[in-house]
Amino acid sequence: MALSLSPCLPHTTYLSKALSTSKLTTISVSFNNPLLGFKPVKLRNNQVRCHAVTDLKSASSLDQSKGEGDDRGEEESKGDRIVADYNWTEEWYPLYLTKDVPDDAPLGLTVFDQQLVLYKDGNGVLHCYQDRCPHRLAKLSEGQLIDGRLECLYHGWQFEGNGKCVKIPQIPADAKIPRSVCVKTYDVKESQGVVWVWMSQTTPPNPEKLPWFENFARPGFQDTSTIHELPYDHSILLENLMDPAHIPISHDRTDWTAKREDAQALLFEVTERTDRGFAGWWGKEKDGSMPNFLRFDAPCVLQNNRELVDKDGEKHYFTGLFLCRPTGQGKSMLIVRFGGTKRSPLAKLFPKWYFHQNASKVFEQDMGFLSSQNEVLMKEKVPTKELYINLKSSDTWVAEYRKWMDKVGHGMPYYFGHSTLSPPKLPAVVEHAPAGLIAGVSASSPAKGGIGTMHAPNLANRYFRHVIHCKGCSSVVKAFTAWKKGLSAAALVLTALAILASSRQWKAFLVLSATLCLGGAYACSTAVAMNTTNFIRVHRRL
Repeated sequence: MALSLSPCLPHTTYLSKALSTSKLTTISVSFNNPLLGFKPVKLRNNQVRCHAVTDLKSASSLDQSKGEGDDRGEEESKGDRIVADYNWTEEWYPLYLTKDVPDDAPLGLTVFDQQLVLYKDGNGVLHCYQDRCPHRLAKLSEGQLIDGRLECLYHGWQFEGNGKCVKIPQIPADAKIPRSVCVKTYDVKESQGVVWVWMSQTTPPNPEKLPWFENFARPGFQDTSTIHELPYDHSILLENLMDPAHIPISHDRTDWTAKREDAQALLFEVTERTDRGFAGWWGKEKDGSMPNFLRFDAPCVLQNNRELVDKDGEKHYFTGLFLCRPTGQGKSMLIVRFGGTKRSPLAKLFPKWYFHQNASKVFEQDMGFLSSQNEVLMKEKVPTKELYINLKSSDTWVAEYRKWMDKVGHGMPYYFGHSTLSPPKLPAVVEHAPAGLIAGVSASSPAKGGIGTMHAPNLANRYFRHVIHCKGCSSVVKAFTAWKKGLSAAALVLTALAILASSRQWKAFLVLSATLCLGGAYACSTAVAMNTTNFIRVHRRL
């Protein structure tokens, strides 16, 4: 039986959920073959970054016999904290899905507190600038594209690919524009359908740090990718994504793969800890096996992988990939990619927008918990070990992540670690008309300035969290809205004709036609609501 990795649950345990219902004759986890096939990358201080599993069977498993409150290593147990060399700017951050970058409008984005603008020039080449016009600091993401150049809509200054200003309408015709009139540029790369940005202005881009995912390059690999903007810190988001224990409870019956009666103790085995992250195996205690391989890589790339062999002896690869980008205090953006080398025929029966709205629903189910968690961390300003009660049978990855932040957090703008922390120095700036928030809408449709065509800006709102960032869902909403209006108008006309008709047969035909049109309009309205309306949890007595 073919097994598909559905995007309905953007969490790492979907793989095990799906496999529990499959009829595959053999399930094989290969320890000697890479699940993602990355080559080790040599970094400074003789550190080696391993992007994937290679000979994990031969790698010695790390001791987890100590309680979660105990620090690892002899030095740490004596109170000496291990600190790694780390600079958050010397990393590649995922900006956007390539397919969703607007062709005719600039896109305002942020990495931590750094505001960027991304756009395509006349040749389709991507460029990234600091989101600030050097004239009077207006946001370039509020601008427009003129002949492949980015124009500031405040006074019409235009900039081309290398950041040079090529037009200032207010200077004399014979005057030259000084070379100093330019914008700060950032290096961007497109890789495997994702646009990445290198944030350092002093260190040249390191191509070896640019993530590459072997499974996504395998023949026959298909994935469903979605992008979501979320109203809580990236560290809380990553905790949530690496927490398989919450899925049976929080997402009970979301798509009939998560069931609260399946909540149980889990097994974990950490096989790698480096300055770049950690990795290991996990599974259900009742199954007595750990077929899932989880890897976290700096700065914020998380993946969960599984291999299995079907009854014909053919090996299949499945991946849940989560590419996170910090977007400021209490905000983050996430690219979710679920895929595999084999897909269920049933998945072809559903349109992509259905999976996208279901993924949005999953995030909405967690949003209340995670937003309140974010508020507590910001208010209490103490390390997580003083707030969390971590269980070895469910929270191993969460503890590993916060301990990793203890090592590298000093190189971040702010962080909350297991034993240490450095909260934000300044309060978050709240913009009442966020630039670029509507940039996914075509520049020919005047929706700039922070007021959208459907809802007021609010990251708790599905329309602004996902739809405006997704070309597919935006097109679907527009199409269903147009059909709804057309069918409603047709129903009105048919009803009027039915009133005027003298023949019974014509009256019946026209009334039936009007009813069908109204039914179609209702269906279109339902589809629009599915894409734009938040999930509301209904509490029940069990």
